[in-house]
Amino acid sequence: MLATFSLALPPVSKYNPRMPTDHCCEQPPAELAVAIEEFNQGLFFECHETLEELWMAEPRPIRHLYQGILQIGVAFHHLKRARYRPVCTLLVRGSGYLEPFSPDCMGVNVNYLLDSAARCLAEVERLGPENLRQFDWSLIPRLEMSSHIDRQKE
Repeated sequence: MLATFSLALPPVSKYNPRMPTDHCCEQPPAELAVAIEEFNQGLFFECHETLEELWMAEPRPIRHLYQGILQIGVAFHHLKRARYRPVCTLLVRGSGYLEPFSPDCMGVNVNYLLDSAARCLAEVERLGPENLRQFDWSLIPRLEMSSHIDRQKE
């Protein structure tokens, strides 16, 4: 029997314990906008490279926002190669990193990305490893950064 990865994440994910998200109202770094553009163009490996630099250089908890987006992008990179297990694992793990930053952070609609990742995971699991090449690529989210950052969170 095929293991299912669609496990409900607990309110505090084991990948990212509840942490302060007060940096969400800061102006996002330019590299985040570059990574989102790469993500939207389907350049998931390049998105990974851009976010990895940002993530590795950032000592504050906001680094987990970058790591979550990175891992979801890497999941889609593996999806292009029909690698079932890494797709499932990275969609779940990336969502775990993003969950504390919901509903939005640094202008990124985190809720939308989490919902999209969950829909993609459900479709991947429905298809299973043998039919992964039939994945409906229209399910891949298109990320946008809002120009207005909600200052009321400060």
